[in-house]
Amino acid sequence: MKIRFGIIAGIFLAIFTLYPQMKMLYLRGDDWNGHYAYNDIDEVAYASYVRALIDGRPRKNDPYSGRDNLPETPQPESLFSIQFAAPYAIALPARLLGIETPWAMTLAGAAAGFLAALAAFWLVGMVTGDSWFAMAASLVVFCGGALAAGEGAIGEILGTGFSYPYFPGFRRYIPAMGFPAFFGMIGLVWKMLQEKSPKSIVQSPKWIYGALATLCFAFTVYSYFYIWTTAAAWLACLGAVLIFERPEGFRRDLKALATLGVAWAVVLLPYAYLLSQRSQTMDNVQLLVHTRMPDLFRFPEYISFFVLILLIIGLAARIINIKERSTLFAVSLTLVPLAIFNQQIITGRSLQPIHYQVFIGNYVALLALMLTIGILWRRRLNSALTMSKIACAAIAILAVIWGFVECHYTVRVLDGANIERDKALPVARRLEELAKDEADPHRSTVLAYDMIQGDDLPSVAPQNVLWARHQHIFAGLSRQENKERYYQYLYYSNVDEKGLDYLLKNDFVSMIALFGWGRHSDRLSSYAVPLTYGEIAGEVQMYSAYIAQFGADDAANPTISYVVLQNSGAPDLSKLDKWYERHSGELIGDYTLFKVRLR
Repeated sequence: MKIRFGIIAGIFLAIFTLYPQMKMLYLRGDDWNGHYAYNDIDEVAYASYVRALIDGRPRKNDPYSGRDNLPETPQPESLFSIQFAAPYAIALPARLLGIETPWAMTLAGAAAGFLAALAAFWLVGMVTGDSWFAMAASLVVFCGGALAAGEGAIGEILGTGFSYPYFPGFRRYIPAMGFPAFFGMIGLVWKMLQEKSPKSIVQSPKWIYGALATLCFAFTVYSYFYIWTTAAAWLACLGAVLIFERPEGFRRDLKALATLGVAWAVVLLPYAYLLSQRSQTMDNVQLLVHTRMPDLFRFPEYISFFVLILLIIGLAARIINIKERSTLFAVSLTLVPLAIFNQQIITGRSLQPIHYQVFIGNYVALLALMLTIGILWRRRLNSALTMSKIACAAIAILAVIWGFVECHYTVRVLDGANIERDKALPVARRLEELAKDEADPHRSTVLAYDMIQGDDLPSVAPQNVLWARHQHIFAGLSRQENKERYYQYLYYSNVDEKGLDYLLKNDFVSMIALFGWGRHSDRLSSYAVPLTYGEIAGEVQMYSAYIAQFGADDAANPTISYVVLQNSGAPDLSKLDKWYERHSGELIGDYTLFKVRLR
């Protein structure tokens, strides 16, 4: 293989991952304050956790509540503390090199895009033996990821929806950081099966490839649930295909896969322990559904069905041989989307399958498609015909063009939010300076009235926030504590019972804050049930009782140290001023920062 073709694919993917940042630089110009542009609204939570690790806080930390795992305040495991490999892969180099979170997030995305493209290129190149096609396939897999999920720009182009999300596989840090490990793992297993075992195991590179594949699998296990379960499903599919077809040397291959399976099972033992120590809030967020209903109508599965048809045609026309390992590899990957979307038929449990659709199943389906095309086309590719090279170049160019189309349509959805986040960055920088004079800045609480700013502050400043829309996905607060903090946020915003009634009927953030995920949309759970008027009325009544009885103890739990206001459209602060003294505000750009003290 000619590695330069993989580097070309990697450079384009790095450019696409940097596109939102370049768009922010273009929009802000000389006013850019140095913030990173997020690709997905969930990235602020991941960035906040990375910031906490850069600061040297323990693995079990909650940047939104300021609570860390200490002997006097033990914390349960959270989604973040269990999936620690990817954030540590960003935080440790950043801490060593003195890189702050905004740049760490930006560089991590570019590195993930480059390495993932290179890993996919390596895999396809080994199977097909053609660097031109491997480059094209790598670009198709990643540039077409949103399209293969039925998401992204295509909705707006066809007038059936809006453009979101942007390049879902490169949401930082998950699943982005796990992608190079996932595709590298598949390539290593291919290499392992290609090696013939000599008499002495010491002389065989088989165990080296297997060990490296296990390390890659371990990284995915402690990075992202949906990637490692997809990897496990693929290994099972590969084993099943080998057993069913029994190609030459299949017993040797099965022995190697069985050994690999044992090693992967050992990797999962600590994971199982960490999962047993999880917080209750983690279960509330995950929306586990008990069902055995099949799920056959998702876009990655449609691609799998199409690939199976191509394989059948290829076999019937004798273009490919089912006994060849390359064909069996393609079949195993083709079966993966069908397996991950229908595993509940056996297990009886379904966990937000939309994440398989958007973050991994779509990419595996495209990989299976491109591998199948490469195998069917292999004779022409290997003959090094000029037309084959032109065709591969055309496919690569079309993939790149579509990548820019995705960027153009999907990045602009978050332009406004990214601009506001960058405008607010100087406030976070000032809080960072003020933290130097505090004994324990993580325990100081900031009341940010702007929701976008409140969600983003912990990614730059060390203080915690009174309430943020991603606060509930960490383990520092119980569900009841998170609800009470939201009540406080509403109370200090001077929102009355009628205001909350309106919010619960029209604002998904309020629905999530008080009723959890899955009540505002059926996207995350097929068992989602819309809020009833009775539930809304009951919640409004509880809020009414809360604000009627609000007293000094409530105001002091937590005690607010700072308040941030937008200079335009500031809310009525009479409720806040009843319990806190505001010192003269510090004007910082479009915001005013107040130090406050409990009366």
